[in-house]
Amino acid sequence: MTMSKSMPVTGRNKPVVVIKLGGSMLEELADSFITSIKKLMKTRHVIFVHGGGPEINRMLEKLEVKSQFYNGQRKTTPEVLEVVQMVLAGKINKWLTARLQKNGIEAVGLSGCDGRLLTSSFLDEEHLGLVGKVSRVNRDFLLSLLELTYVPVIAPLGKTEDGQILNINADLCAAAVAENMNAEQLVFVTDVPGILQNGTLIEEADEQQIQELIDDGVIFGGMIPKVTSSLTVLSGQLKEVMIVNGKDAVFKQGTLIGTKIVKKKVVM
Repeated sequence: MTMSKSMPVTGRNKPVVVIKLGGSMLEELADSFITSIKKLMKTRHVIFVHGGGPEINRMLEKLEVKSQFYNGQRKTTPEVLEVVQMVLAGKINKWLTARLQKNGIEAVGLSGCDGRLLTSSFLDEEHLGLVGKVSRVNRDFLLSLLELTYVPVIAPLGKTEDGQILNINADLCAAAVAENMNAEQLVFVTDVPGILQNGTLIEEADEQQIQELIDDGVIFGGMIPKVTSSLTVLSGQLKEVMIVNGKDAVFKQGTLIGTKIVKKKVVM
């Protein structure tokens, strides 16, 4: 049976949650966080997408691979892509998969190139080189794994229709997977409890409030692409995006703890 995109993907009657782990968070990921995810899995299917920026930077420096930049973003040349594949699909993906398995989660490590998981197209070939965006997600492949109770762990690489491997921003990759899987929730794991204003956690914010927080400088730096990509994928099925802390337990009393980002509230 071919499912339409509007149908919720719920293998075995469980909604899907996509969790994005930033590369800077991987080494700081707490066992209590993983325990929280195991609790979440009692009622939800979970898909992980991970980054790896810091480790890629270290490896490029170690191998003395020169980088070119456009508007502050590294151009992915063929030489850079070799390192990106080695780090993302190799070292980090297998390390994270093993870490989850050690804590009792039946994880399966994948890159977006496996099983035509992520079909991609060039984002800006002239200026950014081999950088892509997700144009299609192999939903049947992921659903099959979920129905077998496996947890996919995805490295953000994709292939074009003619087989060219492309480097994909992990935040945008996670957002695309969540959207195409009709996920109930997308969770960004960071090193902070969520969006903080004067040290106080903002538990929920809508589109208008997010823009005001950006304009006021409350949301800045690496948090901006997380919240902006969150807003682009909010839909009828994906009603909320969470920003949570990977250094602590985040699933307490049946709910995730962090900042919830929702669509603009309608005042009746």
